[in-house]
Amino acid sequence: MRDFALEVHFSRWEFNARHHMTASDMESMTLGELTQMAGPSAREELDGLWLGYTETWGAPDLREAIATTYDGLSARNVLCFAGAEEGIYAAMRVLLSPEDHAIVSVPNYQAAESVPLGLCAVTGVPLLENAHWRLDLDAVRAAIRPNTKLISVNLPNNPTGALMPQDDFAALVALCREHDLYLFSDEVYRLLESDESKRLPQAAEAYEKGISLNVMSKSYGLPGLRIGWIASRDTALLQKLERYKHYLSICNSAPSERLAVMALSVRDRILTRNRSLIAENLEKMDAFFSEYSELFDWKHPDGGCVAYPRYNGRDGVERFCHDLVEQAGVLLLPASVYHSELMETPAERFRIGFGRKGIDAGLAAMRDFLARRHNDIAPG
Repeated sequence: MRDFALEVHFSRWEFNARHHMTASDMESMTLGELTQMAGPSAREELDGLWLGYTETWGAPDLREAIATTYDGLSARNVLCFAGAEEGIYAAMRVLLSPEDHAIVSVPNYQAAESVPLGLCAVTGVPLLENAHWRLDLDAVRAAIRPNTKLISVNLPNNPTGALMPQDDFAALVALCREHDLYLFSDEVYRLLESDESKRLPQAAEAYEKGISLNVMSKSYGLPGLRIGWIASRDTALLQKLERYKHYLSICNSAPSERLAVMALSVRDRILTRNRSLIAENLEKMDAFFSEYSELFDWKHPDGGCVAYPRYNGRDGVERFCHDLVEQAGVLLLPASVYHSELMETPAERFRIGFGRKGIDAGLAAMRDFLARRHNDIAPG
């Protein structure tokens, strides 16, 4: 597999840039804040925790807590992983063989295409840039082959923040059922929709061969726990994934599992806090981009805490992002990070995040940079 472009970029800048303006997760919290929120027995529970191996499937009460976030599923439908990335890797390795074919939406989180590409033939289908990043269902239908095994989507999407209309999602499920395909759905930004009426069912709820990926990192803002999971009604598939996990992390961290249970016990409070922060930050984003409407094309995403605006400056988005982090300490992700090996991807865009506190300083640094460079970068 080729280098993971996003992580290579982050390895250079994530902890060195003064203003991390492209973070893909929500504002996190301290151990003390989480245990206080979880109640008086939480700290005592941690102090008495046995630091031995844990179950490969995940702690029973953690799987039960995760299962309550799905309609009609139980703990037997949940398998835990060390973050979402391990879940993606394991699922693709178990499901796909050289004789198979997969369909992946583009643009995407790179692992969604790079892992399958190392295993079998893969076809990319576009999110239509000029149609609010709507998945091209006609292209999906046209891409299906006799050996197609799965379709992979990301809802809400990273980097665009786009959601499928409800009718489109139902049509996608019907298409998968018609052709007996797995539907792999990365749902790590679910519950951060700007309009709850647009919230989609989870694939594992909607379809007998639906595979739902989620994690504590994004919507819950707890990436340091490294707790992710796959939910599915296909328990035979989950058994195969559990056996494959024996070659990977084997089991999750015991303290992380306890903390994840605590977080899920107060999930409504965490999500309410995070949605409020997104709404507050989007107002600030609106104000910033309205000041520079000639330089940027900005629209609210449907969900999640990242967006993918267009940059219209003469210098181009790659130079803009390079100079911005070098000269002003503001980190963004340019379109090259979302290059696809499957098809051409939209150029002159960048990912910006709005899930963390303290974005005012980053926006101020961007304003100063643009004021200094205006004559050099303003559209002609």
